[in-house]
Amino acid sequence: QLQLVESGGGLVQPGGSLRLSCAASGFTLDDYAMGWFRQAPGKEREGVSCISSTGYTTTYADSVKGRFTISRDVAKNTIYLQMNGLKPEDTAVYYCVAGPRCRPTVESQKYLKVWGQGTLVTVSS
Repeated sequence: QLQLVESGGGLVQPGGSLRLSCAASGFTLDDYAMGWFRQAPGKEREGVSCISSTGYTTTYADSVKGRFTISRDVAKNTIYLQMNGLKPEDTAVYYCVAGPRCRPTVESQKYLKVWGQGTLVTVSS
């Protein structure tokens, strides 16, 4: 079975940092592109960041570019999202995703094969 398990969410102050982890099972990171989507209260789900199956290409939504970094550890079959300079508008449930194609856009969701259960990130003072 293809499964993704997120962890690392929590409460953080504006300007603070947090690192999310996503452990994949049933496949290796070589098999799929992976990434992160999020859904804020009362808003549509949106793409945040993606990384290719080679790990060579990363993409980011404009809203997080320069603040967030996606990475992976092949040995651990895990991807990460390092979030710096967090803002209240980053508050959302963050979902790890995997599929043959990943882009941080609404349109790319149709290519995604598996979603994690989500982890809540709350940015508040």
